[in-house]
Amino acid sequence: MTKKQKKTIKRILVAALLLVVLKLLPLSEMLGSVFGEAEDGTPFVLRTIATIVLYLIPYLVVGYDVVINALKKIRTGDFLDEEFLMMIATIGAFAIGEYPEATAVMLFYQVGELFQSIAVGKSRKSIADMMDICPDTAIVLRDGSEEEVDPSEVSVGEIVVVKPGEKIPIDGLILDGTSSLNTAALTGESLPVEVTPGSPVYSGSINLTSAIKVTTTTEYENSTVARILELVENSTDKKSRSEKFITRFARFYTPIVVILAILISVFCAIFTDLGVSGSIYRGLIFLVVSCPCALVVSVPLSFFGGIGAASRRGILVKGSNYLEALSKIDTIVLDKTGTLTEGAFAVDAVHPNQIDADTLIDIAAVAESRSHHPVAESIVNAHGKHIDPSRLGDVEELPGRGIRAVIDGKEYYVGNGKLMDEVHADFHECHLPGTVVHVAMAVATGDSEAAGNSVAADDGATEGNKEKVSEYLGHIVINDVLKKDSPDAIADMRRAGISDIVMLTGDNEKVAAKVAGETGIDKYYAGLLPGDKVDKLESLLDGTRHVAFVGDGINDAPVLTRSDVGIAMGALGSAAAIEAADVVLMDDRLGKIPEAIRISRKTMRIVKENIAFSLFVKIAIMVLGALGFADMKLAVFGDVGVLVLAILNSIRAMRIPKSS
Repeated sequence: MTKKQKKTIKRILVAALLLVVLKLLPLSEMLGSVFGEAEDGTPFVLRTIATIVLYLIPYLVVGYDVVINALKKIRTGDFLDEEFLMMIATIGAFAIGEYPEATAVMLFYQVGELFQSIAVGKSRKSIADMMDICPDTAIVLRDGSEEEVDPSEVSVGEIVVVKPGEKIPIDGLILDGTSSLNTAALTGESLPVEVTPGSPVYSGSINLTSAIKVTTTTEYENSTVARILELVENSTDKKSRSEKFITRFARFYTPIVVILAILISVFCAIFTDLGVSGSIYRGLIFLVVSCPCALVVSVPLSFFGGIGAASRRGILVKGSNYLEALSKIDTIVLDKTGTLTEGAFAVDAVHPNQIDADTLIDIAAVAESRSHHPVAESIVNAHGKHIDPSRLGDVEELPGRGIRAVIDGKEYYVGNGKLMDEVHADFHECHLPGTVVHVAMAVATGDSEAAGNSVAADDGATEGNKEKVSEYLGHIVINDVLKKDSPDAIADMRRAGISDIVMLTGDNEKVAAKVAGETGIDKYYAGLLPGDKVDKLESLLDGTRHVAFVGDGINDAPVLTRSDVGIAMGALGSAAAIEAADVVLMDDRLGKIPEAIRISRKTMRIVKENIAFSLFVKIAIMVLGALGFADMKLAVFGDVGVLVLAILNSIRAMRIPKSS
């Protein structure tokens, strides 16, 4: 609890105690004994002034800041807000002799403001915790010694020392040391991440176990933590349609109710026997209950709570407008690579021909050991053993086909079907989907009889020109690895009420069908170029659907920006994702998408509940007050009571369960 909140509580308690004492004391008799009675009425005036002064004490104790703020706004001309309504309502109550009611109205108004402050503090806490992920200093190795500097002063390529318990100040790669990192502030995941030399690390992560040295790869202003902080700071600037409606509503609503309160007082004074005081009192009841605090406070607070709840789970929503749009989503379009799959190749199957699988993998891995191509790396990883570089002799890259390599003195060809045709290998395509890497060994035409599966030389070959043909040794199937949680996430999306789930991919039909079948997606489009993805998304945006596109945020920026809601996955360290997307998932878990949808929908339900409840109660009490069936106590409930109930309802947005 803040100092300001503690001070407000003290003021409320002191004012409430003074009000109770004044109500319990026989003021009339006490002041009468002090000032006496006289025919000219002077003692009566003195008693009245004394009573006003006594009630002004608790009134000003609890409400001096409201009065001061309202007077300042009157001076600037921008005064038609709830503080102005409270000031004129309570001053009016003093004017007609309703001193206890005037003080009580201000007292309960401040109770409502206190509830609002506490609720806002709770909803801001998760975001405030995130804002605290930024380290104040960085320890840099310069000239052999450690130097403590501001993170903004660290250049790319410098070495930063991060001790246990400290936050990583800037993105980089581990140069030395092994440790565990707490990335909960970035990803929402509580499990620590193990890192070793060469592992990427991101600013805002907390080093847990042992000291590490990090070579920085970005400047501070471009680091992960800086981009996240900028996103969070700007999230409240983008208002939803509901918030914009409430803002416009309050701008016109306040002057209208002031005019209506005056008209009610005038009407009652002319056409009823209430008298001046009774007529003003009825207008004041209308004025108090009409205060739009519940709407003005609870709607933004609900959105703020929803954004805070999402951010705690590593789901960054760029504004309440996107949270509202997310609640309406009925169609989700997914990129394949990096979204449904890991975006990393792995050996899926090994089909040898006349040799065993280990030998086939060994030949292919040695041939590919100098390549950095993802397919080559996947074969080397599948081999999993030390490769003696002396085994590999001459290597020739064959663009668009594969490579020729001499291994242990023998010539091999590793590549696609085109290469097998060129070297006359009797190969066959694989029935499995994926990238197929064929392997063949070169043999001379004169040795073709010795090779069980060799092919004769071309008809134009002569004995003097011994053309090489190849013996086919088998093939290896490489596939992008499906994320383990993809099938469950797709099923969870359907449970969340998503009617259509579509996959777009640049891969071939067989690969797309395989991924769609494994994940439970029944509609997909394969063989798409980046421009084709935009065209396909445009065809889905037919005016009847609300479409979200989910991609990795690096190659999918055009589609992310074109959809109703662009969701970037695995955006930790990806500047392109944070720039292009409306909703950013800081890790690779596809299951956070239905979680984000649930958060958005519950937030919108709370917003609608608050609007409906507030308007219904206020309009009902306004009508009762205008007709004379409501007193100031009911008016206070219609204002402060409704405000408190709406705030308590808004707090529910911060406590949305992970499944429903």
